[in-house]
Amino acid sequence: MRIGPAVAVLGALAYAFLWVLAANGVSSLVAPLTVPLVLIVLVAGGLALQRFMGIPPHRARYRDSRRDPDEES
Repeated sequence: MRIGPAVAVLGALAYAFLWVLAANGVSSLVAPLTVPLVLIVLVAGGLALQRFMGIPPHRARYRDSRRDPDEES
């Protein structure tokens, strides 16, 4: 599945709008809104650490269900 640039921009704008609401008094939104930020920091930090250590990135490995299972790759 591929997300288009317009959908990514709309999602970022909606996320920013929710932060504006949280900053203006809806304090119940602060905890759920910090979860994606923490996950982004953890994933980016892990990837940076892998690059720093020289570990090559892994490609996704999966079998295509449309292919014949008897067919060799």
